[in-house]
Amino acid sequence: MNAKGRKWLESKLAKIEALESYAPEKTIESVAKEYALSPADIIKLNFNENLYIPREKIAELLKEVADECDLRLYPQEEEEQLREAIAKYLQLQPECIAVGNSSDEVMDRVTRLFLEKGAVAVTFTPTFSVFRYCVKYNGAEYAAVPLRKDFALDVDGLRAAFTTETRMLYLCSPNNPTGNQFALEEIEALIEDFPGLVMIDEAYGEYADYSVIPLIEKYENLVVLRTFSKAFGLAGLRLGYAVANPALAKAINKIPAPYAINIVSLTMGRKLLENIGTVQEAVAALKDERRKLISRLNEIRGVEAFDSQANFVLLNTSKPYGDVYVDLLRRGIIVKKLGRLLTYENCLRATVGLPEMNVKLLNALKECLGESV
Repeated sequence: MNAKGRKWLESKLAKIEALESYAPEKTIESVAKEYALSPADIIKLNFNENLYIPREKIAELLKEVADECDLRLYPQEEEEQLREAIAKYLQLQPECIAVGNSSDEVMDRVTRLFLEKGAVAVTFTPTFSVFRYCVKYNGAEYAAVPLRKDFALDVDGLRAAFTTETRMLYLCSPNNPTGNQFALEEIEALIEDFPGLVMIDEAYGEYADYSVIPLIEKYENLVVLRTFSKAFGLAGLRLGYAVANPALAKAINKIPAPYAINIVSLTMGRKLLENIGTVQEAVAALKDERRKLISRLNEIRGVEAFDSQANFVLLNTSKPYGDVYVDLLRRGIIVKKLGRLLTYENCLRATVGLPEMNVKLLNALKECLGESV
């Protein structure tokens, strides 16, 4: 490479290095090593993964996939079969579905398609950070309006943020990390008023009271994101999809690389939809445990736990969040460290684990905050 080319490459690499990216999290292995614990004694409650789908059921379906699929071949009809299964599940036409390698990948695809350089994307804060990365990676501008103290939407504040350059509105509902679902009438009013594309992230939609998916038939500017990582328990396979009117879905389906989604993910997604009763039972069990967990967290002196429509719970502690986070790690419990959210200074987020995991979390929090167990 000549000097001019080398200078260009170094400049480009420096800009890439400066980009904000998703920070790595603690793992079971790293915590075991750091705190001299047995990996078997550590519980992982930081990624909102779903352990309510029986592992034996996943193994059974995976065996069926291995028997049916020839991994030496590219996917053939599997993506269309999955779209048809999703459409049946949602009572829509397959033309309304665009499938991807996780809802994050579909989100990135939508931002690349609809946000040109210099355009503005508006959302609120706090919310799912990956959208911010997608916007900035694609050369667009990012604007965020704070939620109200009770985590409700500031509808007037969002409207005030709309400019002639605003092209996209992103709403995560139920919201990560707060866990609440926004009022349907407020969401619909924003969709109706907004002059660009509205992307609503329903990664936790199966755990919520309602879905905005029926609105795609009414609003041509609406895209809804869904995932198989949460309620369906397939976080390790990375599978998600968008729901929109046929014209928008066709556009979103336009740009993936050929055979971009692997045959195992496609087939496992379809098989879980064919076993939807298993998923629904798991969702019901988690929601019941969520209710109990929130109630018991709020019985601990020094903990304020917020209502949730997701598979996690946001809590604020009386002690500094960093100290509580480390104290939990020492006891073999990994949660998500958040810090200050709006007026709440010491926030942590915990996945709703299996009952025995939640008992361990509750007892550890009592110890960390000075209560007897």
